[in-house]
Amino acid sequence: MQLSEATWPEIRDCEGDLAVLPVGSTEQHGPHAPLGTDALAAAAVAEAGVAAYRERTGADVPVAPTIPVGVAAEHRAFDGTLWVSPDTFRAYVRETVASLAHHRFDRVIIVNGHGGNTDALREVTGTISREDAAYAVAFTWFDSIDTEAEMGHGGPVETSLLQHLDGEFVRANELVAARDGASEGWGEWVAGVNLAHDSDEFTDSGVVGDPTAATAELGERLLSRSGDALADVLAAVDSRER
Repeated sequence: MQLSEATWPEIRDCEGDLAVLPVGSTEQHGPHAPLGTDALAAAAVAEAGVAAYRERTGADVPVAPTIPVGVAAEHRAFDGTLWVSPDTFRAYVRETVASLAHHRFDRVIIVNGHGGNTDALREVTGTISREDAAYAVAFTWFDSIDTEAEMGHGGPVETSLLQHLDGEFVRANELVAARDGASEGWGEWVAGVNLAHDSDEFTDSGVVGDPTAATAELGERLLSRSGDALADVLAAVDSRER
């Protein structure tokens, strides 16, 4: 159930105390993929997970509107990227969870689509669970499943998911340029230290990995796997004593 599409009586009558909050980012994903890739992925995985959980249990779970801007200053050299500080991001997530808890949805799974959000989410979910009238955990979809390829950035994993969701998201005529300007890995590493703070220091196109290897079929498998994994987390959180 999309919270933003429901009426207040429908939310009032929704049973249970689970809710899902997708969070993403608005940042470059190369010349072939939209700035909203991470937000699109988080929203799609949230929907798939709630649908899988509903099929298993018959219970519906409200999905809050996606938080579209995250911790992404590392991509600021590329046009259109938006970012907020970790403090602002944590505060926004925490207060959104508090709003859900006010309406009794006090077990919240945050579905994350952006790697740059993970540290802030780990910290804020701990704070929420220790100090607030709610319990929260973060589910980063690509860390929770077998992606069959290196995650990269704007590479085969994310591009495949976009192709499955809607092929028009991907600018097919830019795939070769995205690949040719990409790096093989994230960062510039010496003795376990990443010397590069921003992505333009090691990738010309903004991409890590080879997006020409993407397929819609892989994207379909990724969405199915991540939906099932999220449904597992929903069931575990629902049954957990706290």
